[in-house]
Amino acid sequence: MKNGDSIVELCDVHKRLGNEYVLRGVSLKLAGGQTTVIIGESGVGKSVTLKHIIGLMKPDRGDVWFRSANAFDGRRVRVPNMNQVQLVELRKRFGFLFQMGALFDSMTAGENVGFPLREHAKLNRKEIDRRVRWKLSLVGLDGFEDKKPAELSGGQKKRVALARAISLDPEVILYDEPTTGLDPIRADVINELIRRLQAELGVTGIVVTHDMASAYKVGDRIVMLHDGQFIADGTPDEIRTSPDPRVQRFITGHADEKDLGPLKER
Repeated sequence: MKNGDSIVELCDVHKRLGNEYVLRGVSLKLAGGQTTVIIGESGVGKSVTLKHIIGLMKPDRGDVWFRSANAFDGRRVRVPNMNQVQLVELRKRFGFLFQMGALFDSMTAGENVGFPLREHAKLNRKEIDRRVRWKLSLVGLDGFEDKKPAELSGGQKKRVALARAISLDPEVILYDEPTTGLDPIRADVINELIRRLQAELGVTGIVVTHDMASAYKVGDRIVMLHDGQFIADGTPDEIRTSPDPRVQRFITGHADEKDLGPLKER
């Protein structure tokens, strides 16, 4: 598979959670080797979209497809039809950076990064240790193998979590609010790492964020989810200058009368 080919594809995906219609016929092709940023207000279905991509949720209607360069014989596979064994193989092709890092507090940084290798790779201790050192060096944490999470800053924890996300050499990395809880400088370090990993490892990135500075910096493409559908799709410059008032309201952080209504009633 060449960079630019579709690696993930959502086709007319519908999803209802209880009485709420979260996704209303979402369709999206994600090109390999690029970073796509999904923006949108809280609760509009951004994380639900990620869960469909890795098979944690199945659509009520529609399809999700994945094409791997290194698994499934290079075939395009339908995610909702996969059994548990196939889903394990699928998820090994993805790295996931959780919003708050989700490190194991009882493990060292090195043990956290090595955890997926111990669980899913048939490697000896020496090779695991070598790969752990390499992944930590990629995120600028040489020599941090024996540090516990309690000894790390917020930005360092995020970088350890990112090293863990790339430990199995994934083809796609899912970033869930990667700069949450970080000051602007530490957030920019994470942004730079996202760009570097794309350039050096050739990985495909899918980023969910409210941080527009981050979205503009890391995204080759930005899409906006609103009311269960994608209403905008373009480069950072195209999104920045979008004529759609819903897009402008979000990217500028402008609360309208509906948002402020409850405050005025007090």
